[in-house]
Amino acid sequence: MQDPARRPAAVLFDRDGTIIHDVPYNSDPDRVDPVAGAREALARLRAEGIPVGVVTNQSGVAKGIIAPEALRAVNDRVDALLGPFDVWEICPHDDGDRCDCRKPAPGLVLRAARRLGVPPEDCVVIGDIGRDVEAARAAGARGILVPTPVTLAEEVAAAPEVASDLAAAIDLVLGGIQLTAEDEEGMTRAGG
Repeated sequence: MQDPARRPAAVLFDRDGTIIHDVPYNSDPDRVDPVAGAREALARLRAEGIPVGVVTNQSGVAKGIIAPEALRAVNDRVDALLGPFDVWEICPHDDGDRCDCRKPAPGLVLRAARRLGVPPEDCVVIGDIGRDVEAARAAGARGILVPTPVTLAEEVAAAPEVASDLAAAIDLVLGGIQLTAEDEEGMTRAGG
């Protein structure tokens, strides 16, 4: 697992519920809506020269609910709003397919790291459910959970690191709290 004090080689994000609002089995690019702070979080990483990618389970393809072209259109919309991403890794399978890529299996993380030319243990995976953190752990990467209303209490309890939102997750990734101008002003007034 990546040492929290070391700069990561890449940060990989879950898609639904993490960087965009989760619309179950979304096949409509017009319904793509970034979560609060997603643009800023990605911009902070890009400003540091850290590659960013997406690792996402999309079982709607296997179930016949989402056509591959529709999935591509939704992902293109995510890329237009929040990209460019350095890598996309997508699992189109369902749980019953027993593939090596569907999170919590490590396949997506391992493939993304390989495509980026970085060791998986130097990657950070940020997601909103236990499967994301488990995939990171299985790949030897660092996992950070950003809970949403669908995140189970036991997933939060089991996560090695939990952040309240994407900004806090990026603070963890970059090695500490990033002070805002208001924070610094308050410290100055308090004599800090």
